[in-house]
Amino acid sequence: MTDSAAVLPPVTAEVAAGALDLLPARLRKRVDGAVAKAAGWPVEAARDGVLVRVAEDTAVTLRVTAGIVADPDDAVCSCLLAPACLHRAAVLSVAPLAVPEEKDEEGTAGTAGTDRTGGADGADRANGTDRADGADKPKGTDEPDGSHGAFGSEGKGESERGQGEAGAPASALADEPGPTPVLTPAQSMALDALRDAVTAVLVSGVSGSGAVHRAELLHAAHSARLAGLPRPAGTAVRIARLLGEARSDDPAFRLSGLSGELAELLDLVRRPVAALSPARRAYRPEGPLRLYGLFTEPVVTASGYAGATVYALAPDGALRTLSDVAPGGPDRALQASGTPVPGGCALGLRELGDGGGVILTAPTVSPDGRIGGGGAVRSVRAAGAGWREAPLAALWQRPPAEQLASALGWLSEPVDARAAGGDLLFLDGVVTGAGFAVAAGPTLRLAAADERSELPYAENLSLLASRPGLALRLIARVVPDRPDRVHVLAASWTGHDGEPVRADLGLRLLNRSHIPAVPRGHTEPMDAGAPPTLPVELDLLRRTVDRAVAGGRAVSALSADDELPRRLRAVGLTTGARRVEALTDAAADRRHDVLGRLLPADPGGFALAWLAAAVYASAATESLLLAAWTPPDISAN
Repeated sequence: MTDSAAVLPPVTAEVAAGALDLLPARLRKRVDGAVAKAAGWPVEAARDGVLVRVAEDTAVTLRVTAGIVADPDDAVCSCLLAPACLHRAAVLSVAPLAVPEEKDEEGTAGTAGTDRTGGADGADRANGTDRADGADKPKGTDEPDGSHGAFGSEGKGESERGQGEAGAPASALADEPGPTPVLTPAQSMALDALRDAVTAVLVSGVSGSGAVHRAELLHAAHSARLAGLPRPAGTAVRIARLLGEARSDDPAFRLSGLSGELAELLDLVRRPVAALSPARRAYRPEGPLRLYGLFTEPVVTASGYAGATVYALAPDGALRTLSDVAPGGPDRALQASGTPVPGGCALGLRELGDGGGVILTAPTVSPDGRIGGGGAVRSVRAAGAGWREAPLAALWQRPPAEQLASALGWLSEPVDARAAGGDLLFLDGVVTGAGFAVAAGPTLRLAAADERSELPYAENLSLLASRPGLALRLIARVVPDRPDRVHVLAASWTGHDGEPVRADLGLRLLNRSHIPAVPRGHTEPMDAGAPPTLPVELDLLRRTVDRAVAGGRAVSALSADDELPRRLRAVGLTTGARRVEALTDAAADRRHDVLGRLLPADPGGFALAWLAAAVYASAATESLLLAAWTPPDISAN
């Protein structure tokens, strides 16, 4: 039996949501059960698409255009109730959600060299290849009781293990200055619909959010996109995609990633300034561009896309990316690494990333550094550079704590405004028994960026970790919710012959012959300690935030930890204690009227209290993580 989640083509949000709209009320009650069964229905390749076998006499046919199911008429069921049948709705619900294709200034759709998935979206990358994992810190979040600026206002003068009270910065406590933008009636209605849909998801939790919740979220996203609100619409689609992952037990799903997206959308619907931000990328022509290849990363997204992205350095010191990403699975990620660089030169993406160089003429480049394809672009092979040669070596010169601060700042920016590679860390250090001792930084654990068996990250890191004393130069990605580790993407070390070895850990499977033996007489670095940790009370607060997302309001009320506020105050996290108390009160709040009748629950109040706790947890984690990575000032003693 074929796993449908692995072979079904991506489906647009409008098609997936529209299939549920056609169902009569009696069938809508049964759709979640049908979706669970649809995950096991065999899928066969068919002309122009796939065929899903429901039974001997029933099948659902999906026709694809440019790799996706983009029209309701492209999904056809052979049963008598079609198109208002459970079979069609279930198949479209279990299929991955497609991402709208982007175009450059010439109107050319992205091909080789253009990431069609919106790969800057952390949530759409598997196991944090996205960000998927870090939450953007919402701005303008109010207190549950309507008061402003209370997230960190009481923290002044307090201490957290030697640090000031971690709270959101002043800019995160009030809306941006300037006149309030005027929303059109359509935009106001779209934001209201998004608010209702995301609040319903949060109140129900992952365990209670089924296909109907997902469809309402997709409908609201579609309305927001038509009303000219691309940023909240895109966030809503990512939430719907993550809900699908959670319901299907996808190993790539991370609850913290969903929490971050929910906080982002709840914040956006409250701030017209942010909600009205323009669409994310417009490719513009640029003059001749010289690129030095850094590394190549396999990309496998939760929306059914796969491919490869090469990171390269431009002469101005900015990172640029070239991608070939299209519908497919992990196997396609490995194949796409051999895609030629656009413009006609005989240089593959992986060759460019493995120390190659190229000069592009007339390329189109997006504001975030993505290089697009197009008929006018031409390319010629040029000399590359090693990681210890100019200009690439400069990337490793910045102190690790400074790099971390930049990466966390990048994560706090809107997903659509992030520059390519802003979450990357360039680290030197030595493998030790406790982990990886970063030069002028902490000791960290090296984690796989993607744990799929088809990609060799985990095996390669296990091999590298088995060589204490091995000096490594790494390119890694920050993991904001796991302060003790980084996701390693590429590495370099000195081989047996004294020559540098450079490896993309997601594409090249290493063996023992690639790694030198442990040096004789090796001793652990004097400053190599245990990986940094955050206060356990802060971790409990973050778990409280995530538990509310997993189980919804009911679980939050039943599982409230009455001791947590006291423990938070004991370590100086007094604002966090108030956030937990407010969330507990909002979850359990079922007031009565003057006649003793139970009043309806206030879902908006619960959502606002949860958002306040999520903002605080994110800000406190960032503050304490920076402190943990910052080496002590010896001169002050």
